[in-house]
Amino acid sequence: MRFLLRFASLVALVVAVIAGTIDSIQSVAASAVVMTPMGDAWNDVSPSSLATIRSMISYYVHPQFYDLAMQWLLFQPAFAVFLVLALLLWMVAYKRPPVAGRFSV
Repeated sequence: MRFLLRFASLVALVVAVIAGTIDSIQSVAASAVVMTPMGDAWNDVSPSSLATIRSMISYYVHPQFYDLAMQWLLFQPAFAVFLVLALLLWMVAYKRPPVAGRFSV
């Protein structure tokens, strides 16, 4: 399980770097800071999954949860969302070193 979480963290980190690179290229081309919101990036990649997630959250959780939490999340920069996701997945999969030392059982 730890391997899968670390792999998912790596994938999220790669997506964050790609999104940050795209934003930096667009910023240089526009001579202004450009940060793509998560909602726009998600809508460009897969608009049907965004609509499916919205309907599932509205049906199973609560309609106002989508309006509050998801709308806030979708307005954040895409690279920042994936960086936070990568960090959280890595923290869950992190294995602490033993307290007694390297050769303890």
